Amino acid sequence: MNKRVTMEPLAGFGPQRLIADIGGTNARFALLSVDGTITQHATLACADYPDIVSAVGAYLLQAGRPVIDEGAFAIANPITGDRVQMTNHHWAFSIEESRRALGLKRLIFKNDFTALAMSIPALPSEELKQVGGTLGDKGNALAVIGPGTGLGVSGLVRSGHHWIPLEGEGGHVTVSPANGRECAILQRCWTWYDHVSAERLVSGMGLQNLYRAICSLEGFAAEALSPAEISERALAANDPYCEEALAIFCALLGSVSGNLVLTLGAFGGVYIGGGIVPKLGDYFAASAFRKRFEAKGRFRAHLSEVPAFVIHAEKPALLGIAQAFELTA
Repeated sequence: MNKRVTMEPLAGFGPQRLIADIGGTNARFALLSVDGTITQHATLACADYPDIVSAVGAYLLQAGRPVIDEGAFAIANPITGDRVQMTNHHWAFSIEESRRALGLKRLIFKNDFTALAMSIPALPSEELKQVGGTLGDKGNALAVIGPGTGLGVSGLVRSGHHWIPLEGEGGHVTVSPANGRECAILQRCWTWYDHVSAERLVSGMGLQNLYRAICSLEGFAAEALSPAEISERALAANDPYCEEALAIFCALLGSVSGNLVLTLGAFGGVYIGGGIVPKLGDYFAASAFRKRFEAKGRFRAHLSEVPAFVIHAEKPALLGIAQAFELTA
């Protein structure tokens, strides 16, 4: 069981709320004031702490020991009850035990892409880069997807004057190849995984799997490259295997995103977040993403009108999770 975090608050701090966006690699923390202002941003590496309570305690110490009595955390994991076992990190914990250990009156957890979806209506247009489509009908549902450590998927549906976020795990749907080369890559991946999900190919680990499969098909010994290194080599156009991996990554993201739009009826647009695509710049707009997004047979005309937006906001999930206090009873 986690030990209780105790620390004397510094004078001059009023009551604030703690918000966080916890991924498989980093945990981003901030404070939410009573007027809705988000301050004291800090990013901590999850691997540096044995559990979530330790990470929170380190952040609070760094932030000057503020007075807090409520918290809302977005996390890269399904939330199905009190017990959380992170999919892409080793942290496992009870929400209620963590609340008690932190001395909070209320502690809310939401899936990280549910939180990202909650931020969409509040994002200014200058933080969005459109990739194809028209302006879209904002009365329709919206899709949200983002490759990072894993593949986050969510959506928004309108109810009167409010948007309702969807909580799902669409990153774990079965991936579908669209040509012979992708079929060959998938066959290689089947030798490594019983189930090849979208996340296995459209994420940071997905870039690595694509690169490894391509090298295997070409009879080349794959190097131990990080997702960032694969992207860097591909963008520099100095490694054909990395170039192909990134190109197929973007194409598969287009296919998965198009599937998501059709499944949700999200003709208002698809919003792309995560830690990979926003760093690709003009490469992504020129990639096969849009072609594959629209390649849905008899629904090609419908998909051609649906806009795609790359989210360039710095910490959108924090903006979204800040709304959880009002949305959660």
